[in-house]
Amino acid sequence: MFRILVVEDDKNLRKLMVTYLKRNGYTYYEAVNGREALDILDQEYIDLIISDIMMPEIDGYELTKELREANYTIPILLVTAKGDIEDKKEGFLLGADDYMVKPIDMEEMILRVKVLLKRAQSANEKKLKIGEFVLDYHQLSASKKGKNYTLAQKEFYLLYKLLSTSNTIFTRQQLIEEVWGLDSESDYRTVDVHIKRIREKLADVDDFEIVTIRGIGYKAVVKGEEKNV
Repeated sequence: MFRILVVEDDKNLRKLMVTYLKRNGYTYYEAVNGREALDILDQEYIDLIISDIMMPEIDGYELTKELREANYTIPILLVTAKGDIEDKKEGFLLGADDYMVKPIDMEEMILRVKVLLKRAQSANEKKLKIGEFVLDYHQLSASKKGKNYTLAQKEFYLLYKLLSTSNTIFTRQQLIEEVWGLDSESDYRTVDVHIKRIREKLADVDDFEIVTIRGIGYKAVVKGEEKNV
């Protein structure tokens, strides 16, 4: 049974969230701020965190930052009253996996939790399965229904990065640092060329789409998931 930590200082909202989690078969833990959350994480194994951003003592941004700096790979779903792209961008850059804006649709929250937990399991196996399309990190292979797709090493790493956190916007600079390294002299055009090649090689794969975010970068949208972050 998956164990979910809900970090929310609004008592009524927190109770509503854990009620839905319990109803869907999840074990839950509650914290009113990031400090309490860190105490719980010291004592319990947690599979996923749902955290508000605006909280006393340690807020959601700081909690996310501390966990990522401590090399926690646990999925984090941030919740906020603000829907500005800059707020979302800050959360994603700190290492959040997904984002929801209040008022929260509880059924949507449960769907997002299921998706994040599924991704986390696949990431641990270093194998991503998107519909019938499979990326095997250890083998650097891409396949669907027995058909293998030949991707250059950097193309594979780039695609794997985008799909491992689908519906997340990555700037070209982020992708260069992640795939080519901090010291790389590659420019933004290099990313664009590799994305173009991936699209061409996987033209018959319809399980996902690599979407261009004008002036920013790219994101992968899995079939069935909403395109708006």
